[in-house]
Amino acid sequence: MIGIDVGGANLKVVDDTRSTIHYCPLWTGAPIADLLRPYAAEEAAIVMSGELADCFASKHEGIRFIVDQVRSVFPAARFFGTDGQFHTGPTPALAAANWLASATWLRRAYSDAVLLDIGSTTADIVPLEDLEGLLGLTDLARLQRGYLLYTGMLRTTVPAIVRTVDIDGWPTPVASEHFAQSGDVHLLLGHIRAGDYTSEPPDRGPATYEGALRRLARIVCADLEELGEKTVLSIARQVWTVQCDEVVDAVGAAVRRSGCQRVVVAGIGAPIFAPILGAEDLSASLGPLADALPAHAVRQLTLEGMHP
Repeated sequence: MIGIDVGGANLKVVDDTRSTIHYCPLWTGAPIADLLRPYAAEEAAIVMSGELADCFASKHEGIRFIVDQVRSVFPAARFFGTDGQFHTGPTPALAAANWLASATWLRRAYSDAVLLDIGSTTADIVPLEDLEGLLGLTDLARLQRGYLLYTGMLRTTVPAIVRTVDIDGWPTPVASEHFAQSGDVHLLLGHIRAGDYTSEPPDRGPATYEGALRRLARIVCADLEELGEKTVLSIARQVWTVQCDEVVDAVGAAVRRSGCQRVVVAGIGAPIFAPILGAEDLSASLGPLADALPAHAVRQLTLEGMHP
């Protein structure tokens, strides 16, 4: 049995002991079925969020495409929905149900906690004390409640985080272009390693320290040689401060509203945010599986016959 999480940018597959993350940007026509064929001997449970990719005219079109791709490899595949049930074919409930799979499985041990799962693209913030109240929530509803932030460790464009940075005392607007992204910021600050930068850099250049410096300099319409390393690192720290504050404030608000007593953290950002929040890093107990929590969770839900 394997668990699969089909995101817009990444395809995550887990089994008993390991997780494998394939960079799979759906908007480029990435071959989901081809990537899954090496696992074809296994049964599969699936969650998704990739139906929102803008290559699809609607969520329904995206759901149908993902279901068809998966079922071409796993004819008996089971898909977890926001209704807390498994389905065998396309239905609106399959849209962005990956966070609910994580919440349903984790609640057994962490019913008094708020979950922060921060990955390459988004941050899911889920109070686990009232699972029934989470059923049926769409991404729109989660955005409105502060349960979904479109900010992540790799793919978030810098202008989506800050509009102005300080350079030598000058408030400096940033260019509204995809010159640099959060992966560049976190690589420069040592939050991730080059091998963790699995998304394609905006310039399709190297995921290296120098490459990140050059990309981040460009957000203020400059070259690295104009600004120098020290100034670019200052920009990186400013971007990180704003992003960190946004996530921490949203988690704090969820804790206060829910009355939960603790916070647990998963995803590629867990080692950074767990100490800041005084939270438990789930990678301590789950290892690499914590970076693919929804895929692991939907597999466990299937094996254990759990439901809300």
